[in-house]
Amino acid sequence: MVCELPFDVREQIRQLMATGRYATEADVLRDALAALRRRNTELAAPDSDRLAAPRVRPFGEADAAIRKLFGFAPYLESRHGKGPSGN
Repeated sequence: MVCELPFDVREQIRQLMATGRYATEADVLRDALAALRRRNTELAAPDSDRLAAPRVRPFGEADAAIRKLFGFAPYLESRHGKGPSGN
């Protein structure tokens, strides 16, 4: 099969081959298609943990989780006078 690729795609393939990881253009495309297949399979598969988890949580709980995840300081009610929900 002969296929005409846009310049930017050809350039990305050339750069990947220059790393020495791929010997041919076909190797690059084969790896890219395998990664796409894996991603599509993961997207199609139900995520049982995500589906089992509650979709709604109290704002204060979500705020605390986000602060912990991103390394933000905990919310201090005494400094602000109100809770994270504005109450």
